[in-house]
Amino acid sequence: MATDTHGESVAKGDEKGKSASKRTSPALFVRQIIAELRKVIWPTRSELVTYTTVSLVFVAIMIALVSGLDWVLQKGVFWLFT
Repeated sequence: MATDTHGESVAKGDEKGKSASKRTSPALFVRQIIAELRKVIWPTRSELVTYTTVSLVFVAIMIALVSGLDWVLQKGVFWLFT
């Protein structure tokens, strides 16, 4: 955890006895970030292209759906009040 210092962790019951001002140094925080990024399984180029394509197609479909619904509701409101 980012608030742990040098591998120490504070149990819930022990929190009251410890001072609340114990913080992680910036250098330790950066080392922890780098260690976590090494654990990440990065997608391959083909997976990245596939995920991006699927996301863009989904967004385009949702835009078309919302735009179509907006157009239908607009025509219905104009018909009702004119």
